[in-house]
Amino acid sequence: MRIVFLGTSAGLPSRQRNVASVAVILDGQVLLFDCGEGTQQQLLRSSVRTGAIEAIFITHLHGDHLYGLPGLLASASLSGREAPLAVYGPPGLRDYLANVIRTTHVGFTYEMEMFEIDRDEVRRGDGYRIVAAPLDHTTLCFGFAVIEDDRSGAFNIDRARELAIPPGPLYGRLQRGEDVVFGDRTIRSSEVVGPRRSGRRIVYCTDTRPCRRAVDLARGADVLIHEATYTSDLAREASERGHATAEDAAGIAADAGVGRLILTHISPRYLDVEPLVTEARRVFARTDAAEDFMEIPIHHREHREHGEKPL
Repeated sequence: MRIVFLGTSAGLPSRQRNVASVAVILDGQVLLFDCGEGTQQQLLRSSVRTGAIEAIFITHLHGDHLYGLPGLLASASLSGREAPLAVYGPPGLRDYLANVIRTTHVGFTYEMEMFEIDRDEVRRGDGYRIVAAPLDHTTLCFGFAVIEDDRSGAFNIDRARELAIPPGPLYGRLQRGEDVVFGDRTIRSSEVVGPRRSGRRIVYCTDTRPCRRAVDLARGADVLIHEATYTSDLAREASERGHATAEDAAGIAADAGVGRLILTHISPRYLDVEPLVTEARRVFARTDAAEDFMEIPIHHREHREHGEKPL
């Protein structure tokens, strides 16, 4: 699993940052979160295979998160895409896309499936599920969690050898949770396989004021990607505009017990992100600021426990 940041600016693009878009890649499946203007160009300059995008999730209907979507959908058709593409977002997204498609006479070579979010679990894919929660912005806005399916427990090969189980198909059956008959005895899977291992969890929260729903969505996440539009000296302005400061984001991360916080949706006024990072690290040490085209691999937790860096 890895994260690729395609746009990390708030409101307006700058020379250093495009507007909002983040890709999460899981076993070759690409999930795109937000699609601000220029996201197509960012994709072309990144390691993300546009043709591998299987679902797009729009947080809310503000232009810096949305204006790149019609062009991306049309270009997929011009490129001859045949695989279905699912699009998820708040109520109103269907009408927006229908108007653009009708006005610009877009024809599709593939099936576009449009879903307006009306429940917590919005998608179940191959090895993962997507959960949404409403945040606290100036318009209806959703945060999203990518939750990888739990995996079977670790296979204890030393214990298997002690039990004289020969390598081969029996190992696979035991790891899948099956009890097997070997010789004159039944060997239970639990004798050689540990408890199930939790899947990885990535949470994306923007745009939002600090709120309890963000904490609940991010609870125990490996990585929380959270907006940090301003530093705390502009906290009043942030709240009035439905945004969070870097300090706010760090508080959410600390309350939720996440593994790592990545700041995004950064106001173009901050050419240097160090004030944002410094402010956040005073509350939550494991904080970094996203940059366009930054990539973060997300390792399984047991690997991190054995000395691998989490990012």
